Amino acid sequence: MTAAARDAVVHGLALWANPSSPHAEGRAARAALEAARREIAAAHGWRGEVLLTSGASESLGIALGRTTLPRRLITAVEHDAVMRAGTGAAVVPVGADGIVDREALAAMLADGPALVCVQWANSETGVRQPIAAIADAVHAAGGMLLVDAAQMPASDELAAVADMVALSAHKRGGPPGVGALLVRDLRLLHPSGGQERGYRPGTENLPGVLGYAAALAEPEPDHDALRARLDDAILRSGGEIVAADSPRHPAIGSYRLRGAAAAAQLILLDGAGFAVSAGSACSSGSMKPSHVLAAMGWDEAAGREVIRVSFGRTTTAAEVDAFVAAWRQMARTTRRAA
Repeated sequence: MTAAARDAVVHGLALWANPSSPHAEGRAARAALEAARREIAAAHGWRGEVLLTSGASESLGIALGRTTLPRRLITAVEHDAVMRAGTGAAVVPVGADGIVDREALAAMLADGPALVCVQWANSETGVRQPIAAIADAVHAAGGMLLVDAAQMPASDELAAVADMVALSAHKRGGPPGVGALLVRDLRLLHPSGGQERGYRPGTENLPGVLGYAAALAEPEPDHDALRARLDDAILRSGGEIVAADSPRHPAIGSYRLRGAAAAAQLILLDGAGFAVSAGSACSSGSMKPSHVLAAMGWDEAAGREVIRVSFGRTTTAAEVDAFVAAWRQMARTTRRAA
């Protein structure tokens, strides 16, 4: 969490009162909450509604579970939260590059209007989807586009193409347990009653929301050079990069070390002081086969040799070099054992 976000959370705790209460303290809390809501909208160039949630998973659940459209389409490489919330939805395939098969998408959209959910940057491989082109196809068919933008920095681009956007505070340096669902038109959703314009019951998390807004005001670090440095070292050391030729998020890399199980790699790297994961960070504890890699044509054995590496806000080139040294030692040990 950024220092500004921590300070804002502390301020929110000192200011705390139920924002739905009519007394003076409640009104002051409501004013602070609405100011933060406007800041979150402004950071994304969003002119529609902002529903404050507990995170991207809840935002996706609301959008997919309460859509007013008759059908739902999700891609084969969505986050586990979408797979759970989108039970019964039609699944759009991707190519070996991890990019949505737009011909297949167009054919599926020909069956009638649908809510289409696409993760802009994959949380496991970092592959970025051509979101504007996908939006054009969805809207041309009378559908609506839900973008999982939890991994991406704030961008005005979404305001021009998306109908709903799921966001998460902790991915942007904010506190955990806070997020938002940006909604162009609330008629896209069935209401549930309660707070948040009647679309999300529960007392509002004022300290968390203030922390989220404060984090969005801070610039995002540029990780392009660090990821390029790591990619080059992995390739020169005999490793493989997942979707190496696809547009990828600069802070996420997915790498295979042949002959080394991901579980073993995680243990060795953890012992060397590096926190990595297998699959997306949210599901890596289960060590189940990656549905993302399977959708891209990887067999289960190869997929179980892939780890996910991501960069934090403070990651340095020296830390990347230290990771590379640990990875090379691990690779040498694996080759000797083989």
